[in-house]
Amino acid sequence: MPNHMHGIIQISKKVDISNGPNRFGSQSENLASIIRGFKMSVTKNARIIHPTFKWQPRYHDHIIRNYKSFENISRYIINNPKKWKLDMFFE
Repeated sequence: MPNHMHGIIQISKKVDISNGPNRFGSQSENLASIIRGFKMSVTKNARIIHPTFKWQPRYHDHIIRNYKSFENISRYIINNPKKWKLDMFFE
C-alpha cells in the first residue's frame, strides 16, 4: 500500500547469524525500540527522495499467539494491496 505498511516481527532470544548483522543498529528487546529504529533508518533514506516524508506518530500491534493467527495475519498482509482502490486516500 502506498500510504501504509504491514509486517510481522519476531522477537526471539535465538540469534540467526545467517541473516547477517542488524541493519537498523542496536535494539532493545521490545517492539517500541525495534519500530523506532526501523522508522529512523527508513526516514533517513526516504527524505533523500522525498524531503517532507514523515510517519504517522503511532503504530498498531497484535501479538500472534498461534499458527492459525499467523496464517490469518499473513493472508491479510498478502491480500491488503488488492484493496488500495477502495482506500479513502486512493488517487
